[in-house]
Amino acid sequence: MSSTTASPADLAPDDANDDAPNVGLAPTRRNEARTAWSFSAPGLLFLLVFLIIPFLLAIAFSFSNARLITPLPTRFTGVDNYVEVLTSGTFWRGLLNNTIFVLVVVPVQTFLALMLAILVNRKIPGRTIFRTIYFMPVVTVMAAAATIWVLLFNPDGLINAVMETITFGAFAPDWLNSTTWALPAVMIVSIWQGVGFQMIILLASLQDVPDTLYEAASIDGATPWQQFVNVTLPGIRNGLIFVVTVTTILAFRLFDQVYLMPQSPGGPLDATRTMMLEMVQTGFNEQAIGRGSAIAVVFFVIVLTITLVQRRFIREEGQV
Repeated sequence: MSSTTASPADLAPDDANDDAPNVGLAPTRRNEARTAWSFSAPGLLFLLVFLIIPFLLAIAFSFSNARLITPLPTRFTGVDNYVEVLTSGTFWRGLLNNTIFVLVVVPVQTFLALMLAILVNRKIPGRTIFRTIYFMPVVTVMAAAATIWVLLFNPDGLINAVMETITFGAFAPDWLNSTTWALPAVMIVSIWQGVGFQMIILLASLQDVPDTLYEAASIDGATPWQQFVNVTLPGIRNGLIFVVTVTTILAFRLFDQVYLMPQSPGGPLDATRTMMLEMVQTGFNEQAIGRGSAIAVVFFVIVLTITLVQRRFIREEGQV
């Protein structure tokens, strides 16, 4: 019985074939990287020009006496703007109103959005029409919507007419001219406008929950409430976290409603003043760009801190 020994020349073709797929791997990855950067470039350029550079300029201006229109040269003032902002009564009033607004609007709006999402997720006739109706306020221009709501909140408007009927005349406030009810009126309008956006996000999360889980829960004898708690809520956890986080950020950015609805922005008597309104009025009405930039930086730090705390204590499924 004879035996043969394979020579290196015999093995060379096989080795060459094994290495052949790797020959073009590096160029392929470089091409993919170039393609990815080319597609990302417009968005990155947009972020750089309209977000990163303006924010860096705001940090620089916050340490100066920069004004919008002035013949005087800009000079470095250190932390004077920050001291003035943090000792301002209107700043803290705006922060208090923002905090109250967030604590009320975020949970109420999220709850209503979840209920609407569950409703329009059911296989009922005309559900597409209902989805459209609930989402319409999101795409409505706030300037037009605020004008309508001002008429509705008028002392002789439709809302007070309904309130008087329900309470037999015991409750009919002058909403937008009352220091007690002006902020709740703004909350109502904000919930009306934003609930549709949350509904769409939660609807998408609901549709990702497998029907087999509900079938298994039903076979095990789970009630509708038990299915909601043990199947629906865990299934839409990530969607809920996203909605709460985004809504919190948007709530702190409240501006349009408090600028358009009261007779004077932030009124009456600063009852609807917010940090965003304080920043705009300081920077443009008073032309104090330096102090307005300091408000913007403080505002950014506060919102960023709250967002990070939310992400720390409410983690998405799958995160470590």
